[in-house]
Amino acid sequence: MRYFVVVGEEQHYGRAAERLGIAQPALSRQIQDLESELGFALFDRLPRGVQLSAAGILFLTDARRILQEVQEAKLRAERVARGQAGTLRIGFVEALSWHGVVPNSFRRFRRRQPDAELELHPLLSLTQIEAVRSGKLDAGFIFSLADPDGDFARVPVAQSKLVLAAPQGHAVTRIKRLRLRDLRDAPFIWFHRWATPVYYDHIMHVCLRSGLKAPRIVQHVVDHATMLSLVSCRLGVAFVSETTRWQCPRGVTLVPVVDLDLPLPFYLIWRKDDQSRLLQRFVADVGTVVRPSGATGTI
Repeated sequence: MRYFVVVGEEQHYGRAAERLGIAQPALSRQIQDLESELGFALFDRLPRGVQLSAAGILFLTDARRILQEVQEAKLRAERVARGQAGTLRIGFVEALSWHGVVPNSFRRFRRRQPDAELELHPLLSLTQIEAVRSGKLDAGFIFSLADPDGDFARVPVAQSKLVLAAPQGHAVTRIKRLRLRDLRDAPFIWFHRWATPVYYDHIMHVCLRSGLKAPRIVQHVVDHATMLSLVSCRLGVAFVSETTRWQCPRGVTLVPVVDLDLPLPFYLIWRKDDQSRLLQRFVADVGTVVRPSGATGTI
């Protein structure tokens, strides 16, 4: 088709062959093969050169358009192959989205990859792990106290501490050095175990070890936002990540607990067998944002 366009523009086999850098007989055979495949003549043969037939004039217009579309498709595919375009599906836990590495990574990626589409999904960590495993997500920012299994690669993103979220003016906010045993009578808003089973078991163990043997749980929830909302309604207190300070509603006070020692590690995870260049660029950007030295910091 490219040969036809050049012959159509030159209307002379010799000039077209010179322009294309091929022998004239080979060019003539290519045009004859094309006409044979199409089933009609594209050129009227003249004593000196050729002239486009009526069908050839129409075919030339469409051929130029088709070749342009093919070139554009090639360029688009090249950008995807080089990791400069395409769609990247990223999950994240809401507690990480307000400040720090996660939003900074999204901003950096959009700035550096303007032709790529970033599809963001706020999800529980457990849901993200299964979505990445199944290919529904390319990567996810998760909280995990247990190492992801061997199918995943990961980058440590940050580490957070637990604090107590309490209604303003609540009695526990007036205790100078609050300890877990001081919360024996406090009503708690608590995560469902099915949402974060490893975390649930760890926090229960820490409470038991420090004198809070049976927290008085009055409501179970699945996310930080609901937890904070119920605390602000004065329905109880809750253990939350210190990242909550970036989204803390009015009427809620965050109080450190002296003996609440349970660091919360956050990671970016993706499948080891995912060879996407776009994903590789995103992972590299996250590594740059986390800290130039590569160390994991608090949020």
